[in-house]
Amino acid sequence: MEALFDERSNGYFLIDSDTGLVSTARALDRETKDTHVLKVSAVDHGSPRRSAATYLTVTVSDTNDHSPVFEQSEYRERVRENLEVGYEVLTIRATDGDAPSNANMRYRLLEGAGGVFEIDERSGVVRTRAVVDREEEASYQLLVEANDQGRNPGPLSATATVHIVVEDENDNCPQFSEKRYVVQVPEDVAVNTPVLRVQATDRDQGQNAAIHYSIISGNLKGQFYLHSLSGSLDVINALDFEAIREYTLRIKAQDGGRPPLINSSGLVSVQVLDVNDNAPIFVSSPFQAAVLENVPLGHSVLHIQAVDADAGENARLRYRLVDTASASVGSGGAGPQDPASASDFPFHIHNSSGWITVCAELDREELERYSFGVEAVDHGSPPMSSSASVAITVLDVNDNDPMFTQPVYELRLNEDAAVGSSVLTLRALDRDANSVVTYQLTGGNTRNRFALSSRSGSGLITLALPLDYKQERQYVLAVTASDGMRAHTAQVFINVTDANTHRPVFQSSHYTVSVGEDRPVGTSIATISATDEDTGENARITYVLEDPVPQFRIDPDTGTIYTVTELDYESQAAYTLGITARDNGVPQKSDTTSLEILVLDTNDNAPRFLREFYQGSVFEDAPPSTSVLQVSATDRDSGPNGRLLYTFQGGDDGDGDFYIEPTSGVIRTQRRLDRENVAVYNLRALAVDRGSPVPLSASVEIQVTVLDINDNPPVFERDELELFVEENNPVGSVVARIRASDPDEGPNAQIMYQIVEGNVPEIFQLDLLSGDLRALVELDFEARREYVLVVQATSAPLVSRATVRIRLVDQNDNPPVLPDFQILFNNYVTNKSNSFPTGVIGRIPAHDPDLLDSLNYTFLQGNELQLLLLDPASGELQLSPDLNNNRPLEALMEVSVSGNNSRAYVCSPVWELFENAASFDLGFSSWTWTCNLDVT
Repeated sequence: MEALFDERSNGYFLIDSDTGLVSTARALDRETKDTHVLKVSAVDHGSPRRSAATYLTVTVSDTNDHSPVFEQSEYRERVRENLEVGYEVLTIRATDGDAPSNANMRYRLLEGAGGVFEIDERSGVVRTRAVVDREEEASYQLLVEANDQGRNPGPLSATATVHIVVEDENDNCPQFSEKRYVVQVPEDVAVNTPVLRVQATDRDQGQNAAIHYSIISGNLKGQFYLHSLSGSLDVINALDFEAIREYTLRIKAQDGGRPPLINSSGLVSVQVLDVNDNAPIFVSSPFQAAVLENVPLGHSVLHIQAVDADAGENARLRYRLVDTASASVGSGGAGPQDPASASDFPFHIHNSSGWITVCAELDREELERYSFGVEAVDHGSPPMSSSASVAITVLDVNDNDPMFTQPVYELRLNEDAAVGSSVLTLRALDRDANSVVTYQLTGGNTRNRFALSSRSGSGLITLALPLDYKQERQYVLAVTASDGMRAHTAQVFINVTDANTHRPVFQSSHYTVSVGEDRPVGTSIATISATDEDTGENARITYVLEDPVPQFRIDPDTGTIYTVTELDYESQAAYTLGITARDNGVPQKSDTTSLEILVLDTNDNAPRFLREFYQGSVFEDAPPSTSVLQVSATDRDSGPNGRLLYTFQGGDDGDGDFYIEPTSGVIRTQRRLDRENVAVYNLRALAVDRGSPVPLSASVEIQVTVLDINDNPPVFERDELELFVEENNPVGSVVARIRASDPDEGPNAQIMYQIVEGNVPEIFQLDLLSGDLRALVELDFEARREYVLVVQATSAPLVSRATVRIRLVDQNDNPPVLPDFQILFNNYVTNKSNSFPTGVIGRIPAHDPDLLDSLNYTFLQGNELQLLLLDPASGELQLSPDLNNNRPLEALMEVSVSGNNSRAYVCSPVWELFENAASFDLGFSSWTWTCNLDVT
């Protein structure tokens, strides 16, 4: 016994040389080789030794001895969070080397799904069953089981691990650690000192969690700088408690996502703490006053006022008089007198209110004028002080009113005039002798903007507090000149003129707008405007870009931003412009803001496959959903515009024989294939994005070659074959050729032929590979005209059978046969004239074994008298009427019998006539014809 086709079969079987029992030599494995074809020979012990051969096909049946095997031991997949429920993540596939009945896969999730994923038990498709949230779970480790459902001996299973990493989407805004940050900063803090660190957290990761900080509003005069990355708040300009005591900054935290998410709810309260850095300032110096000599004690002469820009204890003042011992003296008419001693000094000052009152009787004739000093000291540590001079004139009682040199005064005063500057000097004349005129503001001093002091007989109006053109544009002051007894009032019209006191102010320190990348050149994106509380040229604003960006321009008058070139989201997704608003006042003032332009993606990029052409192969018996190959495409767009789905719609899916996973691009079989029907598929797949309003797509050609398996048995032309074979062919020659066809290819189409029935005894031999039929003995039509065989064509393990009828075709290979014979003819002779026999009296009994051969009969000699009539075709004999004459009663004749292409047989019959009398007067005649064969 030996193996055919595959020598591996030799090691699996043994045959008992005596009994012919075939047994296994070692364990069989259907998955290694499922069919074994063996040639078995039987040899006798005769001399010469003769043998015969047959062919044994052993088909190995399946047992469930293979566990499922996954395509990969570990699967790794990345998905973005917030995917829709039902999204196909990946397809898990396991194969089993066993037969289909033991390889019917069922899949299930054992652990790790967390209620977020599920698996289709038949297809192995893993889908989302709930929303995926990376912030809740960043990765999943699924344990998938594949069970082959086998029954003999039982089901087997295997497991694989699926690692799913959830990729972050920018779906969480930054969150500040505190709703409001409060920090107290001394006003003398050094420049560039960090005073606070704000912090925000973002539950996203990567760039989506990279936080940038900035100040939106409240940063008056640009005192602070917020570091973008660290969140450190620095003081970059000197603080002044006296100017601004508290800053409320609105800050934002912006992540690095595309598009970014912004939290602009952050608040920082910077409370400036006062330090004692300002000395008191008197509202006027020197202070002058006049008092009638007859005023009562306690009379308030002069209100000394000083202000301290500090706050609290640093600004609380106490007053005291100084230099009283050296007060100037002067006589109303008696001449100089000695200075008054401190204890006799007639004036007293209230230490907190600053009012100077009379504490002793005045006598102008003794002392007409007092000059001394006043000191204001704050309660700071250390305390700061300042002093001013005071001059008090004692007035005589008189009866003439002072008179101003003009009744009405008009002037213009710029609103940015400095506090303490002189506004107008007025003079009133008193006709009384030695009269002293004093001046007071008696009306119109709205908000105490002005102060009036008497100086050298004149009234000096000074600016006590800053002016504001927006609040008051005109003041009508009532100035009264008094000599102590009598008074006169004049009106002073002060028209406030505008000054460039206000800078332009943007509503926010940061703006954000969005624009689609498909907007045409010249598109208006946003209008960023600032306001200026001044008027005229001081309020006319010009807008400029700090660092010009070639893609944009700004209208200098309106602040409208326009596109200059086409935008491309894929090249740059965001721009930050610095915008400055400058007024046209002198000096020029400005404010700066930033504009962040977010370019919105439009679906302007079609998908592109990574290859121009894909090729793959799959066996035709592959079960449905078998992975063939994977196509992959990319899209430069983002979001839905760049998210791809793969499909055969609009392409070619091989008449439904394939389908493509929409998310992974894996092409799988839809059903079992048939290579004999379609050997090569030319498919066309499409990658379609989810852009709007019109999705874009790309297509790619795919060639799938179907690999052959031995799934078709050999096929004879007909179930019954009829062969015509001429007899007498040489022994061992090919008498016919039997053919079967197999639609498979390669080794799967190799056919073995053998006779399985009807060849007993062994007359024919069928060549195992060629199908040539040979005769092992001489075929003789005359011996046997037909043979019926059953032949088998084997393409292991598949077989087909056909019935073969072999009909022999006769050849003229036999001579005619003519045995010795006699013809006896008896006849009653009467006197009647018509009693002579005229019918057929006999036939020469010759025949030819050949079927189609025809015989020819002729007389060679002895019948010259034509006593007998011979039919040359049939050999029938008749008596000639000439026998009624006197003819010899005995004749020697020779007859020749011949066939087509055959030898002649000659017989020499002896013709004898016997006459006997009969009763009833009837004569009886008898003839005997004896033939002795002589072959010539």
